[in-house]
Amino acid sequence: MPRRKTSNHGTDSRRSVGAIRLHIADLFAKTNRGLLLDIFVFVANVFLMRLVTRLFIDIFRQVSAEEPLAELLLGLTCVAMWVLPALGAVLKRWHFHQRLKAQGKTVDSEYSTLSGCLFNPLFYFCLNLVITSAIVATLGQLFFGKRLDNRAVPFITLILAGLVLTIIQTYLIYSYFSPPRKPPQSKFLRGPQSETLGDICLFLNMILFQVAWNLLTFADLGRPSSFVDFGARLFFLSFIALLIYFPPRMFYLAEDIHRPLTWLTMLIANSPVIVRVLIGTGSKTNW
Repeated sequence: MPRRKTSNHGTDSRRSVGAIRLHIADLFAKTNRGLLLDIFVFVANVFLMRLVTRLFIDIFRQVSAEEPLAELLLGLTCVAMWVLPALGAVLKRWHFHQRLKAQGKTVDSEYSTLSGCLFNPLFYFCLNLVITSAIVATLGQLFFGKRLDNRAVPFITLILAGLVLTIIQTYLIYSYFSPPRKPPQSKFLRGPQSETLGDICLFLNMILFQVAWNLLTFADLGRPSSFVDFGARLFFLSFIALLIYFPPRMFYLAEDIHRPLTWLTMLIANSPVIVRVLIGTGSKTNW
């Protein structure tokens, strides 16, 4: 009898290990990349983002002191925030629609929710214009110097070029939600490596957006003075969290927006920053 109990215990252990492996494998499935991103952001916000944000604050200070290297780093960061979502959309588009087709679904039939205001291209276009302005302000000043301030031609040229490129970039991003008429000519875009690289682009883009989000934790806001102050902060933070978190997360919402836990995991991903600001924090806070 004891041997049988040991055997049963060993079988249960193997089943438990197998179940854990199955859950981990399911987490890394292509259809669960949104959940994986939420977990990744939550862990980063708890352990990493404060350090990364401090580094960027130092860069901002050096930019104020007109340090060329700092201006270059900040400008390249803005370029990355501008390029990564479009690149990720191009790399993932074919695979996304092939996956929907295999499930017998389409964006139009299954995801009518995507027509909401947050999925409107105008929203993303306005956000991209802000990033484009930051690129012009940093790299334009670095490469053109005082000529950018004293002469209208370089400034207007950069603005018009940025406007045209931003229109193209927004088009590439929102083409992600339209099925391609034919397979990509590039063999790489048809291969699985392109989607993996696209996911990496979107994850990196999210980290850069999280730097902007974590800047709030370095503001000396103090503790809420009243329940009204607490409620106002909660409303403001929830609104800002949605605006900052939504653009990089949008691509994965196309697959998991109807899952009951999706919005909860998105809230949990942002909760470390929300809690820090709600209770009052500043640059001297250690956690």
